[in-house]
Amino acid sequence: MRSLYFLLLVLGALILQVTALHFIVVLGVKPDLVLILVILNGFLRGTREGAFLGFVGGILQDLVSGGYFGMHALTNMFAGYLAGLGEGRLYRDNRVIAAGLSGFCTLGAQLVYYLLLELVGVQVPVLTALVSIIIPLGVYNALVALVIYGWYYRSHQRGMLRGREI
Repeated sequence: MRSLYFLLLVLGALILQVTALHFIVVLGVKPDLVLILVILNGFLRGTREGAFLGFVGGILQDLVSGGYFGMHALTNMFAGYLAGLGEGRLYRDNRVIAAGLSGFCTLGAQLVYYLLLELVGVQVPVLTALVSIIIPLGVYNALVALVIYGWYYRSHQRGMLRGREI
């Protein structure tokens, strides 16, 4: 049941991301809410669930993005797995740690996305990608995670997202 709630949350975040978030673009980027949710879920649930739900959330994102199908699925899966590595190693009650992890995992996911674009023949200069997209998105996602982590953590502990397995 928890997975259904998470998918509904991802679907709501996706709808918000493709509609209203166009109005809060900063430095040419907008936050990737689906990626933030995947990272926070991986951080709180571990590598297995982080990777699986990252893949599913990425597929949903690919369905509405119109780009190369599977790119978001692979990068979100990577980010969920990467965040899941911190599950037992990092202090989960601190929102600053969660925000830092969100920024770090966003940077990793965006670098993987860049490499996948290179593999399919899309040429973007590395410095341009880093300065224009990857670093600003990592910072922006970290700031958004700083704001929403308290709510997400409480929901994970006592709300609809609590539970044991997928």
